[in-house]
Amino acid sequence: MSDHETVPAAVEHEDEIPLDHPRYTDLVTRHRIERGVEKGITHLQGMHAEGRGSAFDYLLGEETTETADEAERAAAAHLLSADQPVLSINGNVAALVPGEMVELAAEVDADLEINLFNRTPERIGAIESHLREHGATAVKGLEADARIPNLDHERSKVDAEGIYSADVVLVPLEDGDRAEALEAMGKTEIVIDLNPLSRSPQVADVPVVDNIVRAIPNMTAHARALQDASEAELEGIIDAFDRERALEAAESRIRNGL
Repeated sequence: MSDHETVPAAVEHEDEIPLDHPRYTDLVTRHRIERGVEKGITHLQGMHAEGRGSAFDYLLGEETTETADEAERAAAAHLLSADQPVLSINGNVAALVPGEMVELAAEVDADLEINLFNRTPERIGAIESHLREHGATAVKGLEADARIPNLDHERSKVDAEGIYSADVVLVPLEDGDRAEALEAMGKTEIVIDLNPLSRSPQVADVPVVDNIVRAIPNMTAHARALQDASEAELEGIIDAFDRERALEAAESRIRNGL
């Protein structure tokens, strides 16, 4: 029996996907996005975004590269040294890594904030409930009482005590124009994006070119390992990170398999 025949035609739960399937991670992420749409967490457009990311992940070998791991360690150092770190959550992030985001937030003492392009009270409520089901005790972005300057669409709406006043923001699966607007506000941005040529990682202080289902647990593991690090040690990790090298290495891997 071939590998694809071992996966049920209609997967009700990701446990039905064999762990040894060669495309296990891809099948799991697709399943989670589909379930996110059904639950009203993820917008249909999120399925297209996930498809694009899946193609880049395939070209990256569907593994965390050495430079991606370096970026994830630098991201952890930034979050630990921040005065007010915030983790931004959109529909795809909520569907793919809800518990993982809650765990990372606890490890680095960060706030969780919902931020959506297709923003409705129903989606906000569904995502908040979903995050609380996965262990979140507080979620920002429900009222969104502040605005990111020079950004017109719904993703400009942020929490005044969250992203608006944060010094370090993790913005996974981010829109390029919002990433640029946050940069203009002087935020330190950590972006997770599988396309190193996208605007979001191009403007990020820490571009993490990796699948979010690997990147967030890796950041948490690095943060846990760095809990006792001094400010000087954290600053050393931050200063040693070479964002241009990370982007160039990711592009080389995609183009040449190197």
